[in-house]
Amino acid sequence: MANNYFSFKQFTIYQDKCAFKVGTDGVLLGAYADVAGAVNVLDIGTGSGLIALMIAQRCDAAIAAIEPDEASFNQAVDNINNSPWKERIKAINSDLQGYEPHNLKFDLVVSNPPYFTGSLKNPDPRKSAARHNDSLTPSEMLEAVERLLNEKGKLQVIMPYAEGNILIAEAQGYGLFCNRILKIKPLPTSEVRRLILTFSRQRMKVTEKFLTIEHGKRHEFTEEYMNLTRDFYLKFK
Repeated sequence: MANNYFSFKQFTIYQDKCAFKVGTDGVLLGAYADVAGAVNVLDIGTGSGLIALMIAQRCDAAIAAIEPDEASFNQAVDNINNSPWKERIKAINSDLQGYEPHNLKFDLVVSNPPYFTGSLKNPDPRKSAARHNDSLTPSEMLEAVERLLNEKGKLQVIMPYAEGNILIAEAQGYGLFCNRILKIKPLPTSEVRRLILTFSRQRMKVTEKFLTIEHGKRHEFTEEYMNLTRDFYLKFK
């Protein structure tokens, strides 16, 4: 999404001229996450703080945004401090495995997690860590979420199609059940490429919906995608 203006109500960030990283996966999760009734939210692997800031714009929750990479953490701190919600977002330089929130349980946990397992790695170690699950395996994420989520809380993640289906099966071993799936297609003729998965401790019938991002030509966005993200992109106003 290069060269697109991205807006948070009271400030605008031009991504090519600052540290803010805006990716489609993060935007989709930040705009779609179910924040209704959320008081405490955990963003796992916040990166530059994108999802945490989007959620802060959408609700009044207190948000813990953890990020193990120091450079990414510093970017998140800068972006949060320049936002209207800096009092409600706490950036924490920690990996998930070592994160201890002093008995706090979360209503909502969100993550755009690393998911590649066997593909060629980026020579940049930071970019590689952001995409490959060497530093945070699905099992480690699920184990931590089982510990940190309150009884009525939800976990919401965005994953590629194959990895997402594996996560659905694996999560059941941690008492987390997929209740809702948003299946995302880049184009009407494309296969489903991404899944936004909603998990809870309650087993119930799974509901499925579809979202297509573009009509056919690049940046010719569908009405459903624009409606979902309209509060964040100036060009959709």
